[in-house]
Amino acid sequence: MSSKSVDYLRLTNELPAKATVLVAAFEGWNDAGDAATLAAKHLRERWNGSECGHIEPEEFYDFTATRPRVALDDRRKRQIQWPDISIWAGPIDSERNAIVVLGAEPQLRWRTFSQEIIDIANTCQVEQVVTLGALLAEVPHTRPTPVFGSSENIDLAAQHQLEPSSYEGPTGIVGVLNTECLLNGLDVVSLWAAVPSYLPGASSPKAARALVDRLAPILDAQISTSDLDVATENYERQVGEMVAEDEDTVEYVRQLEEHHDDDDKLGSSDPAAMVEELEQFLRNQQ
Repeated sequence: MSSKSVDYLRLTNELPAKATVLVAAFEGWNDAGDAATLAAKHLRERWNGSECGHIEPEEFYDFTATRPRVALDDRRKRQIQWPDISIWAGPIDSERNAIVVLGAEPQLRWRTFSQEIIDIANTCQVEQVVTLGALLAEVPHTRPTPVFGSSENIDLAAQHQLEPSSYEGPTGIVGVLNTECLLNGLDVVSLWAAVPSYLPGASSPKAARALVDRLAPILDAQISTSDLDVATENYERQVGEMVAEDEDTVEYVRQLEEHHDDDDKLGSSDPAAMVEELEQFLRNQQ
């Protein structure tokens, strides 16, 4: 595909003629602990992604809500850095390519925006769209990060323990993109990681790693997480030190640990509980 403008898509390099998967993650409402975008950035790096272009921001952002930034270049000249969505492509392995869509959640014209993503998927003959998200939930930072996965594809759902979504309520661009992709005949998998609710402002490489680990078997791919492993160790240590400074938080985390461990002993780590956490999180984001 040659470099050209397609609606609001501005290409600077060729997209692959065929890609197995398109992975999308958005900063903001869908990205507690920056986990979804951290995971997407990790995938982009592991797949040696090169930037193919971006979606022009003018039609999709309220610049009073997501403000552009002023920066100085190497010659000390002022530049405006506009929010946008970048499009990356790289090889999963010797036979398969991936596309990674990454940027801030737009505020405007979500259906038109989603169609831009769908056009990319159709142009590259994408077989599957994967959206990544993260939510705040009552989970301890000391235990494995729960990840909820959903898909309307019966075969995918059965093979990878995914659930069809029954959520009703307010949604973000991830929910809209999922629905628009389904309406256009694309298979969609949506993965959401749970981030401890007592750490709303802390980036969570641990949750990002959990998303990558959950995605790997769905793509039948080996994805190294060594960088995220190191970041997770530092995260757990720093959070542990912070929690230890407040007795109430120490007690709260202890209760969360007991609840998690009791569920494990009973074999009752029911995905329905994760679904309820996700649905409540989405409703609270109004």
